[in-house]
Amino acid sequence: MRLQLVIANKNYSSWSMRPWIALRQSGIAFEEVQLKFADDAKVRGIDAYASPNGQVPLLLIDGAPVWDSLAICETLAELHPQKGLWPADVRARQLARAACAEMHGGFRNLRAAMPMNIRASYPGKGVNAEVQRDIDRICVLWQTCREQREGAGDMLFGAFCAVDAYFAPVVMRFMTYAVALPEEALRYCDAARKLAAVREWMDGARAETEFVPADEPYA
Repeated sequence: MRLQLVIANKNYSSWSMRPWIALRQSGIAFEEVQLKFADDAKVRGIDAYASPNGQVPLLLIDGAPVWDSLAICETLAELHPQKGLWPADVRARQLARAACAEMHGGFRNLRAAMPMNIRASYPGKGVNAEVQRDIDRICVLWQTCREQREGAGDMLFGAFCAVDAYFAPVVMRFMTYAVALPEEALRYCDAARKLAAVREWMDGARAETEFVPADEPYA
């Protein structure tokens, strides 16, 4: 089976980061196809890959497309059940799926005011009452996940799983904007940044030189 993951700039593309981390940290072999954002943040060259929604990430399985980051993570878990992309415990698994879905569809104020920008450092930028509510909710959600963790690992459910890949871009945002967090949330962020796949993605982001105005509101 040939897996190809089509992504965009590692510095900016939070949606691309999620399935890439899920694949790399789980040790699932895949080919990376990196495209780049144009100045308006549209992906150059995506038409060549017949992405049904015209966006990244796009997973190609022997050429057949699976689009949307959550659908990709679900597909990977189905193809590789031995990799533990969802927790083994039924209740923990339900919670993990709900947490990913909430991240997938929510926290819009945080996303708008604090776009992912791994190369940058903007302490204090983007904080307002609505963003703070998103931050507080994320911290509560992380704590709820930790209460359901299996074993003594440092990830949200103990061992690495899809929900950690899903929140990796949030960890990047908290780092860029130096967000004040409770101690437990800070510990999780530190552990997430130490994951081999996250370190590799961050190195790739910092090596990029493209500047995308649409993703640089504080430059």
